[in-house]
Order: sequence, then C-alpha cells, then structure tokens
Amino acid sequence: MLDPLSEVLALLKPRSYITAGFDAGGDWALELDDLAGRIKCYAVVKGSCWLTMDSDAPVPVPEGSCFVLPTGRTAVIGSAPDVEPVRASAVLDPDRSGEVITYNGGGDVYLVGSRFEAGSPHVELLLRNLPPLMLVKTSDDRARLRWSIELMMEEFREPRPGSALMAQQLARMMLVQALRLYLATPARDDVGWFAALADPRMHAALAAMHADPGRSWTVRGLATLAGMSRSMFAERFRARAGETPIAYLARWRMMLAAERLQHGDDTIARIAGSLGYESEHAFNTAFKRIMGMPPRRYAGLARQNGSSVPGA
Repeated sequence: MLDPLSEVLALLKPRSYITAGFDAGGDWALELDDLAGRIKCYAVVKGSCWLTMDSDAPVPVPEGSCFVLPTGRTAVIGSAPDVEPVRASAVLDPDRSGEVITYNGGGDVYLVGSRFEAGSPHVELLLRNLPPLMLVKTSDDRARLRWSIELMMEEFREPRPGSALMAQQLARMMLVQALRLYLATPARDDVGWFAALADPRMHAALAAMHADPGRSWTVRGLATLAGMSRSMFAERFRARAGETPIAYLARWRMMLAAERLQHGDDTIARIAGSLGYESEHAFNTAFKRIMGMPPRRYAGLARQNGSSVPGA
C-alpha cells in the first residue's frame, strides 16, 4: 500500500527531463524561465548561490544544501541577489542532459540535479499549494541524500555505458529524499496538502483517506484517527491544508477517477461506486464541479489528446 507522498508522486509521474551538472564562475544570474509544469531539484556541492522567487526576499543557498522548486513560479538563481539576470533558456542548451554545463568560466559554484517534467495533466492541482521553494541541508544524518548526490557526481565525472540513465534514476531518488527531509523539518507556516502531510496528526487522517478513498469518511471519524476532537481537527486540518477534510477527499477522488478515465477501461458507474458515490449522477456532479467538465467528456478528450486534457 502506497503512502500519501508516494501516491501523489505516482499520480504526478515526474520524469527526469534534464539531469546535469552546472559549474558557474564570477558574477552571474539566470532567470529560470522554464519552470511551468516542471519541478527542479538541485544540490549545491561547491560554493554557494542565491535564489529569488518573484518578488520575495532573496534566499541564500549555502554549500551542502538541496533545493526543490515545485510550483512553476519564476525564480532567479545567481552568485548574488543584485546581479542582473539573463534568461536561462537563451544561454543554456536544453539538450545537454548527462553533462556538466560550464557557465561564465566556472570554478566558483557547482550544482548537480535535474529538471522533471510532470506527466500528469493534474500537475497544477497537485503542485499549486506546495511551497515555492523547499530548502534542506544535505549534511549531518542525511546519508541517503548525500549518497545519491555523490553517485550522480561520479556519473558526470566518469561517464560509462548507461551513465545518463543512472543519473536520471539517482535524480529521482534525490527528489524523493529532499521532499522527505523537508517534511521532517520543524513546523513552518506553509499551507497545502504537503504542509498537512508534515503534521503527524493530519498525516494520520490523510493516510487513511488515501488508503481507502471510497470509504464514507466523516470529519468525526478522521478526527478520531488523529486523536483530536471533531472541532479541533476540522480547524487544524483547514489551517494546514487550506481546505476542509471532505473537500480534500473529494478532490483526491476526482484525480483518481480522472486517471482511470484516461488509462483504464472501467465504466463511469464502476468508478463512481469504487470511490464512494451511491449514484452515477452524484459522481458526475462532483466530477464536473472539481474537474470543470463531465466525466464522459473528460474521457473523450483524454483519448483524443493522448491523456492531456485542456483546461483540466
């Protein structure tokens, strides 16, 4: 049985699109203008840099840090926050996966990591409430993360048969481990399903909903699993997740339904029943409200467009 993080990542289908090293020197800054629908995960293995998200205050990223950019928001990375950036797409070759890219002479800061394409048409629904920047340290007891980073560096230093594939698989491990470590850090002010997952009591409720999405869950029943009163649980879940438990459950059910409509041969009635809806009409109403169109039309567009549904 998959845990909630594994289930979301499985539905998201992150595919390593570019896995590379990046060696920069001097004064430099790049506007990462290629983030829409993508996730970036990089580790700073030498030197340091700065990250700026839109109009937020610049954030220092020291050596030994790993960062994840999951939401598609514009970001600028550079040697200092006051350096005028150039668009990354204009100066970096997108076809150099598996290599080390040297920029501005190199020598001062070295990063390794990957850019992931999300293979799910639900990417915005899944990522929109994540923190725009997840920053974790790779030092101390974070042996698994350091191990995947060091092996990735080795594949770049000494390319061998299968190195590109090996680097991509290591990048996936690096992404999952970075997300794990971020979940384990002390409480923050983040809001969204990922923030709820980091809360042990909310995690229990989320795990139950994911384990049995078709069950007739009630707020009282979920509160019991969380070891809280109904009112305290409802208030805390909404504060952490940004929506009510029942709204979260309904949205998760619809994403599961959409996946089966795209890639399975179940009837709408069977999907509706397996997800806890007593009638196909009730399911159709919920699906249209959350996904923006009736399930039958969604399935037709998915087949027509190869599983990419415009506007979904």
